[in-house]
Amino acid sequence: MSVALRVDREGDHATLAPTGPFDLAHVTAVTQAVKNAEADLNGCYAVDVDLAQLDRIDGTGAVLLARLLDRLDADGRHASVVEGHKPEAARLIALYRERRVVLPAPQTRTMNPLTLIGAFGARLPGKTTDALDFIGRCAVAVPRAAAAPSSVDWRSLPRLFQEIGADALPVTSAANLLVGIIIGLLGISQLGRFGAVTYVPELVVVAHFRELGPLVTAIVVAGRSGAGLASEIATMKVSEEIDALRSMGFDPVRWLVLPRCLALVVTVPLLTWVGDVLALIGGLVATIVMTNMTPHAYIQATAKAITASHLLTGLIKVPFLALAIGLIACGQGLLTRGGAAAVGARTTTAVVLAIFSVIVISAVFTLFFALMGI
Repeated sequence: MSVALRVDREGDHATLAPTGPFDLAHVTAVTQAVKNAEADLNGCYAVDVDLAQLDRIDGTGAVLLARLLDRLDADGRHASVVEGHKPEAARLIALYRERRVVLPAPQTRTMNPLTLIGAFGARLPGKTTDALDFIGRCAVAVPRAAAAPSSVDWRSLPRLFQEIGADALPVTSAANLLVGIIIGLLGISQLGRFGAVTYVPELVVVAHFRELGPLVTAIVVAGRSGAGLASEIATMKVSEEIDALRSMGFDPVRWLVLPRCLALVVTVPLLTWVGDVLALIGGLVATIVMTNMTPHAYIQATAKAITASHLLTGLIKVPFLALAIGLIACGQGLLTRGGAAAVGARTTTAVVLAIFSVIVISAVFTLFFALMGI
């Protein structure tokens, strides 16, 4: 289709009708058409641009039309764009105008709560399919990584252990210590009414070892390390580093996701174990401060309450919690589209989904252990 800029005059009013492709590939023809049309507009004081017959337009064509409209306005002639069936083209032209023309924003229909629920339900199968597809690709990447170790960024593991494990130790330790104090104080206030303060050490062991220790540690790691991993990969995605990896023949799942998931699976159980010890110390502090129980009696009661069942039921679920955090954080990072705002949005989504998943997985394990009588 040839490029043309037809001028239809009615007295002092004219209509410009661009036809054909107004793009970079036809820039010479577009420039000549704009120059000829501008010469034909002498004596016109109102000019409308009708985009109905426009084939396609890119930034080059939009700039040439925008500059023409700016020159007409500067001469005191009123120039405007008729959107017609090409609102995107009209907005592109308005974007490049020096005297910005504010076009009406597209009207969005406000949906009622039932419609929102329906829309969420309609999107849910697709979201589930995408999540299962990513989990499947990660599962397939494990044997492939074992067969080709050079396809995994093993050199990043020391840094990941440092960032996820050692750097997170102070905050996870403080959180577990405070939770141990809270459990101790709660046990004293409730059990003290029945003269059963001696059972406070057992309450701290059971509550923290089985449930609160893994849960608190995983939530803190999800908010701290999960956000860091998601933002790191999201930044790599928007800066096209992921595309560069693919162009060099590397699978981003094997190169980026596997080392981060492995680092989480290794370090989170260690953080949980340290947190369990500090929770016992927190319970000891609360008990000896608020009651007459001696430290020796508390330690003896605690040692008696610690069993393999209480310890293992908590630690068994931790690798699954860590794996969920890693998959969600890395998956959200790889889904990033856009610029800096998209990085923040995906990071927020990753943290929310990771914390929610941690709670759900912990509840499922607790239900399973309760049904098994463990």
